[in-house]
Amino acid sequence: MSYRIAIDIGGTFTDGVIENAATGEVRLAKRLTTQADPGEALADVVDDLLAAVRPFNGSGSPSGAVTEVVHGSTLVTNALIERKGARTALVATAGTADVIDIGREVRYDLYDLDIQMPKPLVEREHRFELAERIAADGAVLAAPGQAEIDAVVEKLRRSGAQSVAVSFLHSCVNPENEIRVGDALRAALPDIAISLSSRVAREIREYERTTTATANAFVQPIVAKYLNELSARLRQAGIDAPLRIMVSSGGSTSAGIAAEVPITTLESGPAGGVLSAANAGRAAGFDDVLAFDMGGTTAKICTVVAGAPSIVHAFEAARVRRFKKGSGLPLLIASIDLIEIGAGGGSIARISDLGLLTVGPDSAAADPGPACYGRGGRSATVTDADLTLGYLNAGFFLGGRMTLDASATQAALQRLGDRLSLKLLEVAKGIFNVVNEAMAAAARVHIAEKAQDPRRFTMVATGGAGPVHAVEIARKLRLPRVLFPIAAGTGSCLGFLAAPIRVDRSWSKPQGLETVDWQQIATTLADLKREAEQELNSALTSPADVVWQISLEMRYVGQGANLTVSFPWRSITPAFEAELDAAFRKAYEASYGGVLPAGSLEVVTWRIVGATRQDIKRFVWPTGNAPSAARPKAHRAIFCTQANNMTDVPVYDRYALGSGTRLRGPLILEESESTIVVPVEADVEVLGDLSVLIHLGGE
Repeated sequence: MSYRIAIDIGGTFTDGVIENAATGEVRLAKRLTTQADPGEALADVVDDLLAAVRPFNGSGSPSGAVTEVVHGSTLVTNALIERKGARTALVATAGTADVIDIGREVRYDLYDLDIQMPKPLVEREHRFELAERIAADGAVLAAPGQAEIDAVVEKLRRSGAQSVAVSFLHSCVNPENEIRVGDALRAALPDIAISLSSRVAREIREYERTTTATANAFVQPIVAKYLNELSARLRQAGIDAPLRIMVSSGGSTSAGIAAEVPITTLESGPAGGVLSAANAGRAAGFDDVLAFDMGGTTAKICTVVAGAPSIVHAFEAARVRRFKKGSGLPLLIASIDLIEIGAGGGSIARISDLGLLTVGPDSAAADPGPACYGRGGRSATVTDADLTLGYLNAGFFLGGRMTLDASATQAALQRLGDRLSLKLLEVAKGIFNVVNEAMAAAARVHIAEKAQDPRRFTMVATGGAGPVHAVEIARKLRLPRVLFPIAAGTGSCLGFLAAPIRVDRSWSKPQGLETVDWQQIATTLADLKREAEQELNSALTSPADVVWQISLEMRYVGQGANLTVSFPWRSITPAFEAELDAAFRKAYEASYGGVLPAGSLEVVTWRIVGATRQDIKRFVWPTGNAPSAARPKAHRAIFCTQANNMTDVPVYDRYALGSGTRLRGPLILEESESTIVVPVEADVEVLGDLSVLIHLGGE
């Protein structure tokens, strides 16, 4: 018997899932995140998971039977937001060290007279320059001299830098000078982490590439330390299995690669939620889904079309204004294209400057948490509103392992109500509606930007708070169905277990299609694939079928926006030119309704992606024989949104409902890690794998 473990550290809860690798059976664990030392909650979750399978493991130790651990966290995101990284230095081409100050010279808000721009991660006194130069076509115009390198080494030594980013002009085309300097720095300063921009983001746009390299350097030492401590904690638990880390593109990699390029793990947790939704949707026969993952701190939304989420290669982190595009640090990393808003169970309700009720984006998180947690929190939160509206069972939170304090909730809501001249129930209803409308509005924009019709999607809801709010948000969006997979409260972890092992490589060299040196392209892509294969093999624990793909960013000469065309891996020859021309014009016409007959084409960036084949992963809930008749375990008054009043509804134990069970809402389905709330008239169906499907009838 062998097991796989997945662990997700979120802002409020740390989730864990252990899977029987042979049967797909899963068991869950959930603990409040320990903010001071996230590894403490992680270790507790691992212990809980091992205890859950110990009675079924025969005489053997379950820890020794663990063959793989997959992990995602908010460590990198939090380090960038809180500016709690390593002391970082930058080595740049002479005359370019201020590029991270200059940026794009674009104001994200034209009318904000006190606008704040994102502060660079490297102070001016820790930026050093070298007289080297690579031409735009990759030719070496000037190589750095050894004496100059030695001088920079001495400056770095005196600066007290713990990590160094190296970013030279046009190194995306030819990294020769960067590699030489990187090797020299590693030899002279073995205790300092080195990040080369050509390794982290080998793409055009000097500002973005340099920022990505400095961000990677900023978090590299703390991530390496964290992963070492994590490995030690796993060994203490008796687990000596490969550790894989989720990356933002929806795959996973080895812990060694994650420590080398930690910036790729920025959105590891949210990526898991999207993969979980995509996998659950495919398993239920829905290829087009709206992934909705709502935890204690944030909510994430992503469209999945034809079973796969779209990937973007530019991302913003640590925004000065959380929802203002352009107010953050631009990063050139492959990431699932999702939106994240400050709407979670712990999101704090308050009165705005206009005297209106508003919710978030700040959260009570795990410490002190919502008022109902009884840990000293005094602010009214979404979870407090959910408890007051009857959606949560105060005695069955986390399956009864945590009791909610209803009196503390009432006091927090009443304090807010007194300022708004509203009764307690009206405040709770207001919080519930405001936060749902905020998430629905964000989803509308996201779907519209994808030029999609929301009525084609099935919402797949995960996260501890997702199943509580999903039905009402789906109604606002006029979605026809909502699907709740098993273990929905720990959905990201199921996504980790379903994720492929993936590697991304890129190379930018803008050039006209008719002037491409196809031999150079073939050689460069072959080298990139060889590097990628080595990285992929370091994460594989057994032979696997790997699918390789080539994609290109192209445009008409003179345009600034690129279109991507993709192909299965193939040998590169001059005959590829005609294929590229036809593929780009077809994509351009589909996007813009026509082509430019006399337009010349330009190839900007080449990308290769290798990933293990991603088949549908079927998870099994460890339930006995469910009763033939569905009987509620209780009745409880909840706020029914259609009727606009509190109404007694049946409350069911979700996993006591057998496959094929059909019910009619309004009702509540309780499980240990979450609660499915159906506050409207709707058909409820339990599918063969015990997923729950809500038919809303397209209202």
